[in-house]
Amino acid sequence: MDSNNKPVSEAPWTQYSVLLVDDEPGMVSFLQRALAPRCGVVDTAGSVEQAEPLLRRRLYDLIVLDIAMPGRSGIEWLHELRAEGYAGDVVMMTAYADLDTAIGALRAGAADFLLKPFSLAQVLNAIQRCFERSRLVRENFVLRREVSERAADIEGVVGHSEAMHEVCERLRRIAPTPATVLLTGESGTGKEVAARALHRMSNRASGSFVPVNCAAIASELIESELFGHVKGAYTGAQQSREGLFYYARGGTLFLDEIAEMPPAAQAKLLRVLEERRIRPVGSEQEIPVDVRVIAATNRDLKAEVAAHRFRQDLYYRLQVVEVTLPPLRDRPEDLPLLIEHFMAQLSPYLDVPRLALDARTLARMAAYEWPGNVRELKNFIERSLILGWFDLGPEPKASAAQVGATDESLEAVEKRHILAVLAACEGNKSEAGRRLGVSRKTLDRKCQAWGLADAN
Repeated sequence: MDSNNKPVSEAPWTQYSVLLVDDEPGMVSFLQRALAPRCGVVDTAGSVEQAEPLLRRRLYDLIVLDIAMPGRSGIEWLHELRAEGYAGDVVMMTAYADLDTAIGALRAGAADFLLKPFSLAQVLNAIQRCFERSRLVRENFVLRREVSERAADIEGVVGHSEAMHEVCERLRRIAPTPATVLLTGESGTGKEVAARALHRMSNRASGSFVPVNCAAIASELIESELFGHVKGAYTGAQQSREGLFYYARGGTLFLDEIAEMPPAAQAKLLRVLEERRIRPVGSEQEIPVDVRVIAATNRDLKAEVAAHRFRQDLYYRLQVVEVTLPPLRDRPEDLPLLIEHFMAQLSPYLDVPRLALDARTLARMAAYEWPGNVRELKNFIERSLILGWFDLGPEPKASAAQVGATDESLEAVEKRHILAVLAACEGNKSEAGRRLGVSRKTLDRKCQAWGLADAN
């Protein structure tokens, strides 16, 4: 308990929802008047029995709960909530308390304990502490998720070519605005790097950056993953869960491979972008969210719309501002800078010396098309540092008829490199695609063109 009469913060908590449960109408009215102007949602109930259906429809960030009420007691219900997996904070309150009661409430899982009568400042302080704890929980969740799932990327945009200069200028102009952004470009060109740069340069930099790979989530689970769900919303939903929009509140949600999102989820995403409110699966209530959305794709969304695989209205809603990341083959002047950048980044991590880059090696690397773009280049540099040399394969010998046949030579280099990676992966195309920085479909298409359709 906090006896300080000065509220910790007068800032509104518009992103948070609160459930007040007390059988005293006067106390409920006092708390509702105090919290309604500050919080996004404030619901009330006069008993545990009245509160239960409300909790099934909404994921509340905080429950303010009286201990002694008709029917089940607040502590009894709190034990049940924790057993069922409710992870939100609970502030207990009572007019009849001793030390054992307070300890019992805290052991049951209460975040704080208030003794009636209490001042407005005391209850605001208790709630402020809970919301601050909730914010830290979200940030820890995001950090753990990034560590476990994030793809290898560059800390910042690297390159001094005219193409990258234009990209950087566009990112700088867009970053301070709240506009939704669509990042396009081939696989491995650095779309997540650009999204992170937008986040860092925006006024949301202190909030969370939450990356989501839409292709990596099963179609039947993507709505729950994004918007959350309530207990019993579908088979296997044994407890309520917040979605990634919830964890990104006040920050940026990065939807990678947006073209892979199923139609039903596309419709819900469109509504969220237009109304800035989410509805968890199985819930009847909507929750306001303050999230900037950045989407990315390596597909031609216009073609996807024409083929009726992507909603036209969602495409226009996402394409408020579009930034296209150029492929590595279109900015060869950035190759030496990128090579040095990756060696400086990876050499200490691998605890191996950097490699000397001579003109002949650089020329051969520049002749290769890098279908996996910057991601493939980084994987190549990492492999070369581990081996102790640039593993470019045997240098092709050009016949008189091949002199000047640049396209054929580039294709031969590409084919040799891909086949070498496939061999190193024992024919596993999924793993080879990951190392090359290309999709499994791209690899399948190239293997079929080379008469290798039966490879694993």
